[in-house]
Amino acid sequence: MGAGTGGDDGPDEQPAGLRPGRDDAPDQEPAGPRPDGERLQKVLARSGFGSRRVADGLIAEGRVAVDGEVARPGRRVDADHDEITVDGVPVATRADLVHYLLNKPPGVVTTAHDPQGRPTVLDLVPREPRVFPVGRLDYDTEGLLVLTNDGTLAQRLTHPSYGVPKTYLAEVEGVPSPAVLRRLREGVRLDDGNAAASRVRVVQPRRGGAALELVVREGRNRLVRRMCDAVGHPVRRLVRTRIGPLHDRALAPGEWRALRRQEVRALHAAADEPGSPAGPAP
Repeated sequence: MGAGTGGDDGPDEQPAGLRPGRDDAPDQEPAGPRPDGERLQKVLARSGFGSRRVADGLIAEGRVAVDGEVARPGRRVDADHDEITVDGVPVATRADLVHYLLNKPPGVVTTAHDPQGRPTVLDLVPREPRVFPVGRLDYDTEGLLVLTNDGTLAQRLTHPSYGVPKTYLAEVEGVPSPAVLRRLREGVRLDDGNAAASRVRVVQPRRGGAALELVVREGRNRLVRRMCDAVGHPVRRLVRTRIGPLHDRALAPGEWRALRRQEVRALHAAADEPGSPAGPAP
């Protein structure tokens, strides 16, 4: 079991207004507070924004900022310490950052160490570099989980102020009526406050039960299970199928792969749009 190879970012396109030239043409004179740093366009190109010419175009259009200040052409940076954003979205530039997507099977705990000796999600991914799970899935819950050593991304995916949507497929007892679905959307009272689904629909009704697709923007403990219990439809099986725009129907339970650069950027972008709906169902 190992990581997938991921895909390319696609062909580069030259931004409008840029003069033709080779990617290895001489750069402009350095600017900014780090004359001994690495050229910004080279860092962006390495981070998946296409060629250095494309990165130059982003900088020239004023779409790139370093530590909150719009970058000028020729800017040099410290990729390990400077905060670089494109269109306001952080760029993962540190060379030591890794981002894994795991399809967590049932019977595995989302922690670094379990006193009861049960298998943990860290047993399913490479031991080095050390990573940590972003958020938590219950022992019996299955599905997608991000593991990383990227503290910035982890904070944006888990902090309530960002509200990144997570999509679940819940097999429940009974077939919820339209009135029950409306209750789940409008909010049900739990012991720690009201909770509501951004979206909920029946995707597979059958005798004695149904499968519900629910989208929630909170990370409270056992939230989906408690919401379904509150409306009289206990969960038999729960699978997380999507984290913001991120999904992978080909990833088998227990398998992991490295996230592609564009997927990491998409997760950052999802954190900047807390009011937007989740993407199309996988």
